Amino acid sequence: MTNNDIHLQDTAPYIAFAEALADAARPLALSYFRTPLDVISKLDDSPVTIADRAIEKHLRAMIEARFPEHGIYGEEFGVKQGDDFTWVLDPIDGTKSFITGFPLFGTLISLAYQGKPYCGVIDIPATGERWLGRPGETVFAGTPARTSSNESLSDARFYTTSPDMFEGAETDCFERLSRATKLRRFGGDCYIYGLLASGHCEIALETGLQPYDYMALVPIVTGAGGSITDWQGNALSFHSDGRVLASANTKLHDNALTLLNR
Repeated sequence: MTNNDIHLQDTAPYIAFAEALADAARPLALSYFRTPLDVISKLDDSPVTIADRAIEKHLRAMIEARFPEHGIYGEEFGVKQGDDFTWVLDPIDGTKSFITGFPLFGTLISLAYQGKPYCGVIDIPATGERWLGRPGETVFAGTPARTSSNESLSDARFYTTSPDMFEGAETDCFERLSRATKLRRFGGDCYIYGLLASGHCEIALETGLQPYDYMALVPIVTGAGGSITDWQGNALSFHSDGRVLASANTKLHDNALTLLNR
């Protein structure tokens, strides 16, 4: 069975289960949000809280009960090897937002088949918003989401979580691309990619991401008509280098890649 052999009817139970995971994560996240929390720094100095770990632990238990043969790749508890299917979990994407009371943190859930992201969920607990992406379709609030039709880089709206994530030569790339656009905005973590899928911005650029940060974004961006790759134009996978470019359409993406690699 190849990746092309998966059809919507085959994976409908998996897609429904991805939403069930998001449904379970949302009240847990909200129960910790804007409450006093001890924050621990991981080895890379990124913050983690009891909320991150409680949510992922709960989601892993749900997966292991329903699909014990599937693999799991989570931010907090690592990798459980399995069959061709792997659930990829980021319980709280935007922990810095979460611990400072900023409501645009999210939960990211993806199902990968043979290493390729097949469906993905961005759930924003504090706003009640959710994007669900699968081949050929992204849904937001029960209706299809579509990216912007704008193909002009000079008219594009640009987002990144923080300019501080770029270092060295990457800073030059960030400045070159972002300054070529009409509007630069910062902040938002995974919410940025939901906005892009719904046509509210055209370019997102980030670096230093892990698979649990971007695997769920791929079906959401592409299902809405956009493009998302690494900075060289390669498809994102578990082995990507963590540099991500997302664009509203292919023409815009190609122009952004050219400028990035000039």
